[in-house]
Amino acid sequence: MAGENGIVSGMAGRYATALFELARETNALDAVQADLATFDRLLSESPDLTRLVRSPVFSGEDQAKALIAILDRAGIKGVAANFLRIVAQNRRLFAVRDMIRGFNALVARQKGEVTADVTVAQPLNDARLTEIRDALRAVTGKDVTMHVDVDPSIIGGLKVKLGSRMVDASLRTKLNSIKFAMKEAR
Repeated sequence: MAGENGIVSGMAGRYATALFELARETNALDAVQADLATFDRLLSESPDLTRLVRSPVFSGEDQAKALIAILDRAGIKGVAANFLRIVAQNRRLFAVRDMIRGFNALVARQKGEVTADVTVAQPLNDARLTEIRDALRAVTGKDVTMHVDVDPSIIGGLKVKLGSRMVDASLRTKLNSIKFAMKEAR
């Protein structure tokens, strides 16, 4: 998805870039980003919507009709709604999440921000999230936007992916390292 110098590439990248340029020209970056976040959240919460988006069984016309009703109900309007309709009509809805990620990366770069993917074992309170954000800001020297995922399988600790760097301080990884070391000691 990301090419040289963090520029988005591929089919999803082209769509993301076109949307970014249109949103920037119409001074609607924040509104489009908020609408896309709403749509992305709907995708996360609804298996039926995910099936509609990903399944090749539905025609572009069927996807567009269903999408219009969903967008109206969610209050998604303007540039973002038109973009999603075009994506559906062009039968590219299956890649919409990559498009949203690409758009968000372009907006973050425009604002001088970096994005960190943080995985934790259980939901964090606001104070802990602020601590993590401040630590990442100290390392990067830039504002940090965090996407937090909860994955109980890591048992404890956290994983942080910042650009091409990955720090795995999860308890599961540490336990696996100890297990491996004990096997080697036999």
